[in-house]
Formats: sequence, C-alpha cells, structure tokens
Amino acid sequence: MTIKPESTAADIAKAVAGGQSSALAVVEAALARIKQHDTILNSFTDVTADRARARARAIDADIAAGKKVGTLAGVPFAVKNLFDVAGLPTRAGSKINRDHAPAKRDATLIERLEAAGAVLVGALNMGEYAYDFTGENVHDGPSRNPHDTTRMTGGSSGGSGSAVGGALVPIALGSDTNGSIRVPSSFCGIFGLKPTYGRLSRARSFPFVASLDHLGPFARSVTDLALAYDAMQGPDADDAACTTRGVQPVTPLLGESIAGLRVAIAGGHFQKNVFPEAVEAVGHVAKALGATGVVDIPEASRARAAAYVITTTEGASLHLGRLRKRPNDFDPAVRDRLIAGAMVPAPLVDRAQKFRRWYRAQVMELFKSVDVLLAPATPCVAPKLGQVNFTLDGVEMPVRANIGLHTQPISFIGLPVVAVPVPLEPLPIGVQIITAPWREDIGLRVAHALERMGVVSAPPPRGL
Repeated sequence: MTIKPESTAADIAKAVAGGQSSALAVVEAALARIKQHDTILNSFTDVTADRARARARAIDADIAAGKKVGTLAGVPFAVKNLFDVAGLPTRAGSKINRDHAPAKRDATLIERLEAAGAVLVGALNMGEYAYDFTGENVHDGPSRNPHDTTRMTGGSSGGSGSAVGGALVPIALGSDTNGSIRVPSSFCGIFGLKPTYGRLSRARSFPFVASLDHLGPFARSVTDLALAYDAMQGPDADDAACTTRGVQPVTPLLGESIAGLRVAIAGGHFQKNVFPEAVEAVGHVAKALGATGVVDIPEASRARAAAYVITTTEGASLHLGRLRKRPNDFDPAVRDRLIAGAMVPAPLVDRAQKFRRWYRAQVMELFKSVDVLLAPATPCVAPKLGQVNFTLDGVEMPVRANIGLHTQPISFIGLPVVAVPVPLEPLPIGVQIITAPWREDIGLRVAHALERMGVVSAPPPRGL
C-alpha cells in the first residue's frame, strides 16, 4: 500500500499490521511531509525524528516476529507542546518554560497511544500557556491555516489544527479549556473531540485552569478520532479528575443507527453573534439529522461570563510566581489578562462558582428530553492573521476575546463535544455536537452518520 498524505490512521494501521507497508516507511513519509510543508504551516516546534524511527523499527520487528500489534500500529501523531515528552522541555507555548529541565516521562496519553502502536513524531505550536483563541504565538510565530495560510488556525491548539488539517499527521492531541480543540477544528476543517471533564487523563501535561482543562484528539475522520479516543481511555491515579470511569470503547459502535435520537438546535445565545456561514453550517447538519426543534440553554451568556472569571483567576493564581519574576518574558496580551485576573475580587469568583453549579443543573434537566444539541463551533470562518476586530450583529468586537463565544458555555460544565467540519466554500467551519456527560459514544455516532451522508468532511488542504 502506498501511504498518501490523506491516508487515514485506520488505513495506515491496517496496512502496517498486514504487511502491506512498514511502520518505518510510514514514519519516513510523515517526516518528509513535515520537512516539506512545515516551513509554511509552522505547526511544529519540535520534531522527534530519531525517536520516531526507533519506535517504527521496533513495531516492524514485532510484526516480523509474529507479535500482535495495536490498533494504531505505525500511525504518526503529534502533541501540543504542553504535553510532557521525555527528553524535551515542556514549553506550553511560552518563552519561560524553555529554561525548564527536559521531561523525564511522557504524558499518560502519549504512553497510551504508543501502547496502541502509534508513533510520536513531534510537539506542536500553541498559544502561550493556552490562554489564546487565535493560534498566534509571539515567541514561535503563528501556526498557519492549511486552507489559506494568511488566516488563523484558531487556538490555543493551533499547531494541532494545522498539522492535521494540513495532512502532516493523521492524529494530533490538544487541550481544551474554553474551546481550544473546537476552535482549531472549526477553522482548520477537521474533527475534534473535547471529552467529558475527567474522561481522559491530564497527567504530565502543563495546566491552565485545572477545573476546566480537558485533553483530546484531532483527526481527519471520525473513525480515526474514535480509535485515538479509545486508545487513551481509562482511569489514571496520576490525575485526580480521572480516577473513576472505566474504558467504554466507542469504535465498535460507530455504525449503529442514530434513529430515535432526540436532536435539537441550541437557541438563544447560540443563535446570536454569528456570521451567515455559521448559521448555514448548523442548518446543513440540522437538516441532515431531521432536527427542527430549538432548545434554549438558560443563561448561556452568563455562563460565558462566569467562565471568564474562573479562567482568569485560576490562571493568574497558577502564574503569579512567573508574573513577579519574569513579566517581560510573557506575551504582553497574556500577561495583562493574567494580571487582571489576579485582581478579581474573591466574592465575584465565589459567585461564578455558585452560578456554575446552578447552570449545570439546568442543562442536565435539558438532557432528560434531548440527546443531542447542535451549536456553532465558532461565530465565523478563520479570520486573517493579525485581525484585531470583527463586526457581529452590528457591533465591532475584538476577535481574540470573542472567537469562543459558543464554546465557553459548554466546557464551563465539562460536557462532551464532537466538533465536525462543514466544508463550505471558500473555507470550512465547524459545528458542535453536544451530548450529556459520559456520552461521547452518542456524539461520535452522530458525527459518523453525518460523515457517511457527506454532510461533514475534512477537505484537503488548499494552502500548500
């Protein structure tokens, strides 16, 4: 089998396990494509070529010896550089962290993907300390959109979005605190999964906001997304939020019928402050699923405001030492937001947390009558790099602060979301498939059905 840039992880693993290709050949092809195109995309900050080749040779030796290999045998993947990678300092998109000692052990999710046969090929560009929605890093330069390299990837997992959208790797890992998986998925035209809070281990990854942080995969197909997700599932004593749920494989369930699922469109807040392309994308998905009902998520706008309060105060607390010792080594925009967070009055934080509990209870009531909610992933297609403002509903707003308008009220209470790409012209845009906690299986089944219908798909990169 000839491995092409658009080959899926499922096809690669099948070819490697079946002897139609070697893991080393797959990895060499990925490294060559990274070398050819990453000077344009700026997805990678580190390429772990020697490690990848050694791992691929070990997989090929196991196959030659007749040993069983995992479901992702030979599949190249890369990770946002807030994941610990043994031998590399964990940058978290910052200048300051480069002075840290190299990590001694990989993050749990890297270990689990490699246990399934996947091969790590590098670490990816990101917004500084994950406090970013644009993908523009002042230290490493912006990651660039594979469909138009003059445009943003979205952030903060921008390198993950461009690497998968640009077909440099079939799978990447990112993090999502307020939308940092779903925004790059939308702008870069790929699939992304923000799992339920606590579903996937965050052990040995650099935190941003502990009560909001999620880790998850990106891919160019739903099957690949599910394969990666299944490989990473399971409790982990090294992450206090990920200690109770067992493994619930979803890949075998993807082909199950979605008939009978109750699907509704999120109204109110989620139908405001959107460009026509976001409305069109939700409309396409809703029509394909037969969704006509609209459900208002109560106080979603206030949930977004409360998410901002918690984000900025928890983030500021984490970085106080660095802010005092090395303020000039921060991205000024990140530094100023963190300083502002340090000055938020405690009663306001307490109020935000109390509201969070109330809001979660209201949303959980909705899931008694609805299985799936549909909402825009972003208010628009990818803006131009450096764009400061856009006009929403006749009001000029800052781009950076408002890209996450429709993602923050969801991650605020840890709901699972599959972001699916609608391949509009000239640029793709994403739709959120939102389900009740621990029901990633429903979201992935719906996404798979939409993919089979041809309603959602990852378009080939056009900017390379």
